[in-house]
Amino acid sequence: MTIIGIDPGKSGGVAIWRSGLHTIVKCPKTIEGMSDIIRTSQNSEYIDKNMKAVAYLEQVHAMPHDGRSSLFKFGQNFGQWQGILTAHNVNTILVSPQKWMKYWKTKFNIEPSKDKQERKRVLKEIATQYTDKRVTLYNSDAILITMYGLYMEQERRKNGSEES
Repeated sequence: MTIIGIDPGKSGGVAIWRSGLHTIVKCPKTIEGMSDIIRTSQNSEYIDKNMKAVAYLEQVHAMPHDGRSSLFKFGQNFGQWQGILTAHNVNTILVSPQKWMKYWKTKFNIEPSKDKQERKRVLKEIATQYTDKRVTLYNSDAILITMYGLYMEQERRKNGSEES
């Protein structure tokens, strides 16, 4: 099973799980770079050629304080990821930040802080438990989205629902 977790923000990242977290990178600045990550994951020796990857893409939304220019770039990056995943025939599941964060809140019995920096610090600490690779504020959400996706796929298979 290959799970791709994507935090599509400008300061986001991509993490790919296949019997462990093999790839953890900051979001590329170009469409070509974004596509290369997905293409490389599909051509990787880690991928069972008969098994499709599943991507969990954070479903972003506008915040009231976002400026028009930054909001446009934010949405554009999200749309580019959707297009790239579709072009590479990767089944994509959109997951809201609230949904995947609630999963970790419940799993670790924590109450995330309203302060964004404190919340990011706690999420980074949780993400370090899943890899020996360097975890940063740029990639911690992608790691946790990937691991959330892994647990959801395992639950889906356990319940007999093989289709995503």
